[in-house]
Amino acid sequence: MSRTAQRVLDEALQLDLSDRAEVAAQLLASLDGEPDQDAEAAWAAEIERRAERARSGGDAGRPWAEVRGAAKDALSKR
Repeated sequence: MSRTAQRVLDEALQLDLSDRAEVAAQLLASLDGEPDQDAEAAWAAEIERRAERARSGGDAGRPWAEVRGAAKDALSKR
């Protein structure tokens, strides 16, 4: 780590918890690059579709125990 980076880290570690969390979140977000607007729009549409289906009662879903069991079975076959 460069001296500049070490100095920034040392100063950041002196911040209170919420400020450190915000700095950390911003640094992590900067590693992702620009968001893919098409993917963001697709996820927003999918979330809205699922929420509407749940609100309308069109999909009762599955019990957690059933979903958990299926996930465990799938993982154990890997």
